[in-house]
Amino acid sequence: MTYDALARLVGLVGGGGVVVLSGAGLSTESGIPDYRGATGAARRATPMTYQAFTADPASRRRYWARSHLGWRVIAGAQPNAGHHAVADLQLAGLVTGVVTQNVDGLHQSAGARVVVELHGGLDRVVCLRCDERSPRERLDARLRAANPSWDVASAAELTARKPDGDLDLDDRLVDGFVVVDCLVCGGQLKPDVVFFGETVPRERVEHCFALIQQASALLVLGSSLKVMSGYRFVLRAAKLGIPVAIVNQGPTRGEDHAKVRVDAPLGDVLPALVRSLATTEDAMQGARQAPVEALC
Repeated sequence: MTYDALARLVGLVGGGGVVVLSGAGLSTESGIPDYRGATGAARRATPMTYQAFTADPASRRRYWARSHLGWRVIAGAQPNAGHHAVADLQLAGLVTGVVTQNVDGLHQSAGARVVVELHGGLDRVVCLRCDERSPRERLDARLRAANPSWDVASAAELTARKPDGDLDLDDRLVDGFVVVDCLVCGGQLKPDVVFFGETVPRERVEHCFALIQQASALLVLGSSLKVMSGYRFVLRAAKLGIPVAIVNQGPTRGEDHAKVRVDAPLGDVLPALVRSLATTEDAMQGARQAPVEALC
């Protein structure tokens, strides 16, 4: 990252009214992999689709077996320097809202508020029949009780992780896994996240558009913007004449709309941004408090 790039980022964010759009790249330094790697090209994991999950009991069993173990990785993940920097910017009044494509809850763990989870959160479970929502910890306890001898995860397997709390396991290991259903109505349980093949609830999208419309700038963090789910907010900002800044390792789909573009690790860039803004504010505060004759 060059000094010029940081200075331009400081100039954009320092005016306040910033909305953050974050993607998987922000959480990689917390040990949660992204979808496409540094090139932003080929998807590195084949995701579970909503259609397969709801229609095929074998697919549903495979998902819950793998996710039951993968949840330990998500639940144990800690916010990194990038998450804390976003929370600091919000606390300073410069960031007015966070729209995240991530489902790991790390923004909130770092202290951020006004966070819109575009794709939901893995810390909740929803019944597809009665819409009852419950904490993931409760389901985790029930799955442990239903599968008392099922703990095939070695340290190596727990490192073979995928995005969204999934885990690579041999299909032969999941055949005996017992899936539990909703305690209220007996319906199918699903993590309260938007699967591939589903659509983000319209009211959630409209809420995000409203945040963008009121913003002075859009700051994209750790997203290749390959899917329309996040890219549409960049398009909306560009249409409204709202400047866009992108911090991401590797290429993104939003290059043509970015006023500021930084290709560097977010764990380096965002703390540097916070420090630079604090230094600038201290200098401005000192100037405001200085005697008039000292300024002449």
